[in-house]
Amino acid sequence: MHRDNVPPQHSRNHAARGSRARLSHRGFALYEVLIGVTVFVIGVVALGRSVGNCITASGLTAEDGRVRQILANRMAEIQASPGVPDAAKEFKLDTGYGMVKLIQKTAPAQLTEEDGVELNGVNLVTLRAEWVKGGVTQSESVQFYVYRAG
Repeated sequence: MHRDNVPPQHSRNHAARGSRARLSHRGFALYEVLIGVTVFVIGVVALGRSVGNCITASGLTAEDGRVRQILANRMAEIQASPGVPDAAKEFKLDTGYGMVKLIQKTAPAQLTEEDGVELNGVNLVTLRAEWVKGGVTQSESVQFYVYRAG
C-alpha cells in the first residue's frame, strides 16, 4: 500500500501514538537527569572526603618528618661530641606541630668478641621522641652505638 492510500483515521491514530511516545520519553529524561545528578553528588562527596584524607595524611607525613629530623639531629650531635654521652637526658622541643619530648638513654653495650672478650667503650644510645596527636601519644625511636676509647 502506498501512503496515499492510508485511510485518514489510521494517520490520526499513528500521530496520537507518536505524541504519547514523545511524552513518555520526556518523563524518562527527567529520571535520567535525577539519576545523573545523584551520581554526580555522590562523586563530589567522595572526592571531598578523599581530598580531606589526603590533607590529613600530608600533615601526618610532615609531622613524622619533623620528628625524624629531630632524632637525626640529636644523633649527629651525640656522635660528634668528644665525651661519653649522658646516661639520661630529656628535652622538650616546640616543632610547630606541638611539643615533642626527646628522651635520651645511654648504657654500656656489653658487646663481646667471638672469643668472649668484652668490648669496652661501646655504648648503646636510645633516643625516643614522644608527642600527642589527637589525644593519642605518638612515639618514634632510634638506637645506635657510640664508641669512645677510654
